[in-house]
Amino acid sequence: MRPHRGIDATGPLWRAGWYAPAHALPSPNWGPRPDGSAVSLIVVHSISLPPGRFDGAFVQALFTNTLDWDAHPYFQRIRGLQVSSHFYIRRDGALWQFVSGDARAWHAGASCFGGRPDCNDYSIGIELEGLEGGAFEAAQYERLARLCQDLRRHYPIDAVAGHEHIAPGRKQDPGSGFDWPALQRRLRWPRAFFADGIAL
Repeated sequence: MRPHRGIDATGPLWRAGWYAPAHALPSPNWGPRPDGSAVSLIVVHSISLPPGRFDGAFVQALFTNTLDWDAHPYFQRIRGLQVSSHFYIRRDGALWQFVSGDARAWHAGASCFGGRPDCNDYSIGIELEGLEGGAFEAAQYERLARLCQDLRRHYPIDAVAGHEHIAPGRKQDPGSGFDWPALQRRLRWPRAFFADGIAL
């Protein structure tokens, strides 16, 4: 699957919500954000397809509705699923973008943060290639931290959480293997920016 850069990396860092350092592969799975909805939350996820496999382009295919449902038995469990994330960070730190940050991606599902429901309306979703509860690579933390910093410079970000924190009991990613203190050290953001329940 070939990415479409669509942005001159020597030009502006952001263009209509598209981030120059990322490989752009537009997803059809998005919608407009509600009027007046500021982008204030970053949600960290983990994904691998099939679970535990860290090669190929199955994740990109899922987010662009081009996944061959018959390519692996696991895919029958998610057949017809239409989802997306704004960003996807592979094990080697390679960064992909599927939805403009100005738009609403379909990553959070039924969710709530700080008493506010429907996190898709006001969040940026970042998927890390990995297994729920498993460890992540140093290159992913470095890429994630840089992306979060650039997001905060571009949008009024004031919080970061895992999928498990905005959909407790329904989702468990990125899980116990994700090193939140390592991310905070790289970001140097205040403790108040991180979801309740995150040990720093």
